[in-house]
Amino acid sequence: MEKGKLSNIENLYKYMLDNSIRETEVLQRLRVETQKDASSIMQIPIDQGQLMALLVKLIGAKRTIEIGVYTGYSALCVAQVMPNDSYTIACDVNEAWTAIAKKYWKEANVAHKIDLIIAPAVDTLKSLIEKGESESYDFVFIDADKDSYDEYYELSLKLLRKGGLMVIDNVLLFGSVMDSTLLDESLRDSITENSIQAIRDLNVKIKNDDRIDMSMLQIADGITLVCKR
Repeated sequence: MEKGKLSNIENLYKYMLDNSIRETEVLQRLRVETQKDASSIMQIPIDQGQLMALLVKLIGAKRTIEIGVYTGYSALCVAQVMPNDSYTIACDVNEAWTAIAKKYWKEANVAHKIDLIIAPAVDTLKSLIEKGESESYDFVFIDADKDSYDEYYELSLKLLRKGGLMVIDNVLLFGSVMDSTLLDESLRDSITENSIQAIRDLNVKIKNDDRIDMSMLQIADGITLVCKR
């Protein structure tokens, strides 16, 4: 085995989860309900949610933005560790999925921390900038339509304070960024060549962006951490 590489990945991943995950009861119920949905592949894994919560806690985030809510698991992970006077702007366009989110946010007593805006995220982000909120947010999570990732990235950079953190999801896109033939047949209707190219282009852009510090991590479907300089 090469130094730094692991064999028996599936069993090691299970070991890691068994010895690290501290999922709350309400998060677990939300995850189980989400797994019944036909689009449950959009659900972030539990270890990613726990990492995001830790990052938010480490930077002392009180003002956050989430682009792409789905059923609200990631927003709940973050909201549970944020102070009572903090808030998240949660952007989505699907009322059916976010109805599930709102139910669990209420059960977890964090609904008052989350401002759900049902509208195209680009419009919401531009509106925040127009209101003078540039450089006032601590944390942004991007997990929405891939074709718009570059625009989400640029608008989020404007809204992040210096030292603020951005987490970008799906930067490996099930391996398709390296080789589109690796994409599972079941995903080929939902992940287009345009989406794959959009992520490839953004990955290169972020690597060479001197406005930020960054690290791409091989966790879940790949996440990139971006810290604004």
